[in-house]
Amino acid sequence: KSESVIDLVRVACYIHQIPAAIEMIEHFKGLGYEVSCNIMAISQASTEQIDEALNMLCESSVDIIYLVDSYGSLYPENAAKLAQKYLDKAEAAGKKVGFHAHNNQNLAFANTIETMSYGVSYLDATAMGMGRGAGNCAMELLLGFLKNPKYQVAPILKIIEEYTHKFKAEGVKWGYDIPYLLTGQYNTHPRPAIQFVKEDRQDYYKFSNELYDIINS
Repeated sequence: KSESVIDLVRVACYIHQIPAAIEMIEHFKGLGYEVSCNIMAISQASTEQIDEALNMLCESSVDIIYLVDSYGSLYPENAAKLAQKYLDKAEAAGKKVGFHAHNNQNLAFANTIETMSYGVSYLDATAMGMGRGAGNCAMELLLGFLKNPKYQVAPILKIIEEYTHKFKAEGVKWGYDIPYLLTGQYNTHPRPAIQFVKEDRQDYYKFSNELYDIINS
């Protein structure tokens, strides 16, 4: 870290990859970095799997354990229950909890402030919600909600004005759309929806049937 512009390293993994993730966490901690672990696709994991993963991480050197709504399938009630589980275990081990939302069902902002109300302290957000597929929690929404004099919305608006709109005009696509809504409701990977949007399709009904067949094949 002393030789780098980076302060924090994020280790992202699926729940079955926790042992390998912990090896990476210990490596980066040894280099002096703050380290988070983002357990992806948590909405498809069982309670027992989540408990085991959290127990393992709480015994590691990780600083922040992230609750990740990879598929944008969570609702505020689900996100709150998971946040409480993460917080109960993490705080007892002296660790922080973060939340990383995806906006498949237009709930990234709602889920983020819901988890924050329970004590989640690391909140991921991007300018205008820019991110893969349906995107993430919009930073301008979150900063406006926080109403903290330490945080200013104006610089984010400047970024949107000068850069983000340019990306949109150049054809970069992200944000809420029907195919992402469907993958979120089906609690499945957005890969088919990303391809649907890339092909500029609008046959949503046909896509819904295709998605159903993929999931149930």
